[in-house]
Amino acid sequence: MPALLLGCAQPTPVREGHVTLQRQPVPGETRPGQPQVTAAPLRDDRGCLTPAPAVPKAPPPPHHLSGQLGLWVAEVDPVTLAVRRAVATNPDSVFPLASTYKQAVLWALLRDIDAGRVSPRERFDVTRQNQSLGSYPFDGSDVRTLSERMIRNSDNTATDILHRRVGLNAVQDVADRLGLCRTRLILPTKAWWVAQTGLSATFNGTARWVGARGDEQRRIAALIDGDAQRYRADYVQRKLNDHFDHRRDDAVDAQVYNLSTPYEFGTLVAQEFLRPDLSDASRRWQRDVMALGYGKSALTLTHQKRVRYVGAKGGNGWQLLTYSGYVETTDGHHLVYVFMQRGADQTYTMPNTRRAFAWINAALRDVLARPPTP
Repeated sequence: MPALLLGCAQPTPVREGHVTLQRQPVPGETRPGQPQVTAAPLRDDRGCLTPAPAVPKAPPPPHHLSGQLGLWVAEVDPVTLAVRRAVATNPDSVFPLASTYKQAVLWALLRDIDAGRVSPRERFDVTRQNQSLGSYPFDGSDVRTLSERMIRNSDNTATDILHRRVGLNAVQDVADRLGLCRTRLILPTKAWWVAQTGLSATFNGTARWVGARGDEQRRIAALIDGDAQRYRADYVQRKLNDHFDHRRDDAVDAQVYNLSTPYEFGTLVAQEFLRPDLSDASRRWQRDVMALGYGKSALTLTHQKRVRYVGAKGGNGWQLLTYSGYVETTDGHHLVYVFMQRGADQTYTMPNTRRAFAWINAALRDVLARPPTP
């Protein structure tokens, strides 16, 4: 079932070309005709990350990719996280995150381990309540095993066990701390499928979910997740098959999934690897586990032997595909990429992976060929 790894989101107006973010010029600086790039992620008076800085448009995809597309590819300063150079397509449009969101669960988990709220020695069994769609871990799996399955295998049950262990709020807090006001990370996988298929009385009975933030979002999410834990995974799978085969409703599908924009999620990825606020042991855990995610082998830089480290995560679902990654090159560049696709012509999108990375690689070449901002 192609929906096993994924998400979907409410479309927002497409913003083609450049987006504008004001920056105070360096005294004496005159750079006519060169796009301005912000010195650091900025927030508005609500504490929300401002839109993506004005950067050149990404090169067109080398191979045809259908549907709505988003891309953010940037080199960032490893100390300040300032964007040195970047290209983008629809960087501020909202897309489904699919399984790409699972790296936020890992980050929240490691924060709780450092704080002593979670022990790495804890073990978990698979139950009717916590089993999600797809394959699942053995009973008695420990925290490290679950974290590896979550990233390497995109295991939904492992993800949901860890997501609920740290708490729905802790995972959403990954975005909220960064001011990513258009990013939703709060729902475990089984919860969004139960809402999508009409099995959640909470979701069916409220019109407040989509616009909910803060305490209201946390309250409704907990109720939706409570509904989800009432159902066996095989029953949810059957209902989901029926939904996609006969009753698919884009208006509902757009409301249930975790979501973000290419620029906001690129900001999260940069913070996750360069300023994670983790102990040395947890940071090694994070890097080792994120290195298991798919992406390194698909990068041209890897085959050119120019890569020192890659941490990556992707996801797919019904007509959608997402990939994100952080790249350290052998000559000292720190790069992030976020690719998002929704509404593809293909219902099963994994065959689009080669096309997606052809575009990502073209954008990486473009970024590295541009002069960095001082």
